[in-house]
Amino acid sequence: MSKQIGILLDGRRLASIGLGALFVLCWSSGFIGAKLGASEAPVSTVLMWRFVPLAVLLAPFLFAPSARSGGAAGVGRQVLIGALSQSGYLLTVYWAIGLGVSTGTTALIDGIQPLIVVALAGPLLGLAVPGRQWLGLMLGLAGVVLVTWADATAPSAGAPPWAYLVPFAGMGCLVAATFIEHRAPAPVAPMRALAIHCTTSAVVFTVIALFGGAAAPPVSVSFWTAMAWLILLSTFGGYGLYWYLLRRIGVTRVTTLLLLIPPVTAVWGSLMFAEPFTAATAIGLALVLWATWIVARA
Repeated sequence: MSKQIGILLDGRRLASIGLGALFVLCWSSGFIGAKLGASEAPVSTVLMWRFVPLAVLLAPFLFAPSARSGGAAGVGRQVLIGALSQSGYLLTVYWAIGLGVSTGTTALIDGIQPLIVVALAGPLLGLAVPGRQWLGLMLGLAGVVLVTWADATAPSAGAPPWAYLVPFAGMGCLVAATFIEHRAPAPVAPMRALAIHCTTSAVVFTVIALFGGAAAPPVSVSFWTAMAWLILLSTFGGYGLYWYLLRRIGVTRVTTLLLLIPPVTAVWGSLMFAEPFTAATAIGLALVLWATWIVARA
């Protein structure tokens, strides 16, 4: 009996490892898919046709009578969170990649959001922030500066210098959404919240595309391949596995998996798009991993 239990436990552990690896790949695929889509159509077109199908698919959760909504104030709060964490964040990610910022650098800048949240937790939430967490923040910022500098000064760099500030704006949107969510007085059912977020993004990007005259999608197979990539891998694969793994293996291990996304994205972008991956890039990534470990331990 004990041998059978051991086999079952080993099988569950192996399944968790496999799902964790799949999660990292799916989440990283969002940055790769952004570059694939940006090469086929304007940013507003790509984002509109990423979220319109998602809003339709999630409509049953949006109108489910049994879903917890938190009232009109709760729905309004989720609309604001969606506008920041999805619309604002993704617009800056796609814009930066479209301008020529590498996928790895964009993923890394966005990936330091937890460190910024920790640093702001003291003045905004009145929480004590230990010195080790400030040390981790400084190391993380140093790593980001090093990778950004290596990317911007590479011979193949095609982005203007100001383009490297765009991902920081997206990271700021994530930070703001995090604190708004933290202060929410009542929870909203997860699938209903996701439906509100995606519907908000669909409306925002449709309006932007219409005003920009870019609502009509290309008829190319490569464009719709990129859309399928973003909807299936990045949204359902990345976000879906994120919530599933939170229940299966816990928040600490999922946070550890998130640390792997910037280096995986950097290597993937280097292999697929010939983006620069230098010694400085590797050192910067290592600094950010070390910084996040310090913050997590503190």
